[in-house]
Amino acid sequence: MALPLAASGRRLLQQLPPRGAWGTVRTGPGPGYRQGQSPEPRIREYFYYIDHQGQLFLDDTKVKNFITCFKDKQFLVFFFKQLRKNSTGRYQEFPYVSLCGRERNFLRCDDLPVVFTHLIKGLGSEQELLSYCGGGDKLAVPFEPQRLFMPENGRVYHPAPERSGGMGLVKSSLAFELSPQFEYSAGGPDSGPPSHFHWNGQRYRLTNELSSIIVGRKPA
Repeated sequence: MALPLAASGRRLLQQLPPRGAWGTVRTGPGPGYRQGQSPEPRIREYFYYIDHQGQLFLDDTKVKNFITCFKDKQFLVFFFKQLRKNSTGRYQEFPYVSLCGRERNFLRCDDLPVVFTHLIKGLGSEQELLSYCGGGDKLAVPFEPQRLFMPENGRVYHPAPERSGGMGLVKSSLAFELSPQFEYSAGGPDSGPPSHFHWNGQRYRLTNELSSIIVGRKPA
């Protein structure tokens, strides 16, 4: 069983060069890799990268843009549903891994593996959802305004599935749309982090609970 369980996902991997066609790639002090390598019988390993816009690429793609990122929704949904912290003991410079049967799909990221790209309505519901990584309503969490968090780096974060680290980055364009709704207790953005968020006629006090994750996490 390969990672892209859906036929469309399998076709994506069939488009990749044959195993051994890549040179060895090095991303850090650890061992290099080859896409599709087989470190043990019947095991294959692939390596991916996700940028701060929520676009997924093969890690060794030289030009990373909208043209070269993965766009197949079924593939993306399956990939991110299987995503976990990397506890395999291999390639620790890739902090996350998506496992499927005999395939290991290692992931490193610009910031976090979950990037919220759109604010949408749930199907048949008025509930607002934050959708992430190209999965539409299949990859989404309830939008909780009071749990938004903006640390000193100016980026905006929101809770994400625990299996993927518990926190996701809000894409910069979406964060820009939300930014006028933040309220600062001392009068402005330069005075410190926001204290409240205004949404749908309500004023929410920000919990800033994600600060503990920001402080405790290692850079990806």
